[in-house]
Amino acid sequence: MPLDPNSLPWDAETLRKIVVDLAAQLDHSLAEQNKYQSLLRELLEAQRNRKSEQLSKEQLALFEAAWQAQSSEDETAADEDDDDLDGDAGARQKTNETPGRKRGGRQPLARHLRRERIVHDLAEAEKHCHGCGKNLRLIAEETSERYDYIPASVRVIEDVCLKYACDCTIRTATKPPQPIEKSTAGASLLAQVIVAKWADHQPLHRQEKMFERHGIEISRKTMGGWMAQCAALLDPLYLVMKKELLGSKVIGTDDTSVKVLDRKLSFARIGRIWPYVGDAHHPVIVYDYTPTRSRAGPAKFLERYKGYLQADAYSVYDAFFKSARGMTEVGCWMHARRYFFKALESDEPHMGPALYLIARLYAVEDRAKALSLSTEQRFALRQRVSARLLGKLHKYLLELQQQVLPKSPAGAAVRYALNQWEALTRFLEDGELEIDNGATERANRDIALGRGNWTFFGSDTGGKTAAVLRSFVASCKRSGVEPFTWFCDVLSRIPAHSIARLRELLPHNWRPLSPPAQA
Repeated sequence: MPLDPNSLPWDAETLRKIVVDLAAQLDHSLAEQNKYQSLLRELLEAQRNRKSEQLSKEQLALFEAAWQAQSSEDETAADEDDDDLDGDAGARQKTNETPGRKRGGRQPLARHLRRERIVHDLAEAEKHCHGCGKNLRLIAEETSERYDYIPASVRVIEDVCLKYACDCTIRTATKPPQPIEKSTAGASLLAQVIVAKWADHQPLHRQEKMFERHGIEISRKTMGGWMAQCAALLDPLYLVMKKELLGSKVIGTDDTSVKVLDRKLSFARIGRIWPYVGDAHHPVIVYDYTPTRSRAGPAKFLERYKGYLQADAYSVYDAFFKSARGMTEVGCWMHARRYFFKALESDEPHMGPALYLIARLYAVEDRAKALSLSTEQRFALRQRVSARLLGKLHKYLLELQQQVLPKSPAGAAVRYALNQWEALTRFLEDGELEIDNGATERANRDIALGRGNWTFFGSDTGGKTAAVLRSFVASCKRSGVEPFTWFCDVLSRIPAHSIARLRELLPHNWRPLSPPAQA
């Protein structure tokens, strides 16, 4: 509100209060302006460029020079024993290359596919030499291969149950139990609908059009009902998979938003999907759906869990790390690095050295993976190299805290890292812990890709259905199991399968009863 100079009071104390109030308003306005400018810059960058926090070699070289310029000679000398980390990219490349596989050129065609041999022969008139007059003899053959695509087909299975009788009794053969009794869909069709939506992100209205091209009328409403019934059928197996997950030493979790239709509202509200990623000894990914982002959802899901929990700094997790709950927090350097990367443009001289040291931490992890180090070896490498790097980074951040504005992007990055420091350094305690929560971020990525196609859940019940089916798709992917084959087999077997042996149907334990038919 503009001030009239003629109406200002003459009292010095009153004028001082007015100046203090105006200064506070100005600080608040500048903070809001900086916040919205930063948000606008991020949105424009996301629209123009691919979202990536990858730093180029040139940037890292500049940040390294900035770090060495302000670090002491003793610290520079202490870095000499881990200088070979810079060469880890080459070592990693050599380690990950498959022996005998050419990196360029045409790759051999898949060996598991059925081959059909077509022989191309010369005409009889061409098998005679016009020069010497003799007949040509076969000396060799040249073979080349190409892919041939057979369009998907749908067939009708007639279950014929033969009936027998005598003078006193009648007996009728029974057909195997079906996933959905009295339904027109067999296990393979149900598997196709599930995988098409939750693995290939094809919404039901598109699948409806695809079936129409085959001359089949299957409405999206019918397919939605099928998926709900399949989720109910697989729910006991889902609970077994959750029990398997809770046996993990460390669980990674995060959440992402999904629109949910609500009949009580005139617009879609926001629900949440929470992926929970098990450790290497429990290779499952279990999704949970909650109508809101409150603490009640993860608290109920993890109520019996005691171990490490790796997540971001969302406040709902704080209550889980009290001694009574028995959970230990593991921080995520991916989230911490993101704050420094966002502040890079506004404060590069200060953010550069921090990003360089974080890159060195990741170089240690890359080295461990490239050399396929055991848990004990990775722990020893971290204690030798990572612990010292973290000490330097912590000292630098404490110094930087006095130089940056608390409400600036740089101040937010420093504050986040220092507040979460104990959790961020937890990965030093155990070689089985990861430096970041990247596995959970990747589990969320498929949900983010899918919601761009199917847009929303039809209800909270639909959210629960999605969580169950998506859990099996993601766990199949993690275990290297083809999801269509798994769903087709398990949906056929589970109606008559012993509930005491459900664990053997989990994707990482699953073995098909018979080898899948070749295409």
